[in-house]
Amino acid sequence: MGSRTDEKLTVSEVCAELKIAPSTFYDWRAKKRGPRCITLENRQLRVRRSELDRWLTEREDAA
Repeated sequence: MGSRTDEKLTVSEVCAELKIAPSTFYDWRAKKRGPRCITLENRQLRVRRSELDRWLTEREDAA
């Protein structure tokens, strides 16, 4: 079994975790402001847990 950092999240899972609407996620994606995604053969998107964590870390404010 892969580690937690290898986990592939659906758009719904990412939106639920960030407490955002799917439309917000797709808007960020269109503007190249969201986390990098994997596009599957059926055009569904997945986000690696490690990529989401990296993306969030980049957005942290320095205290």
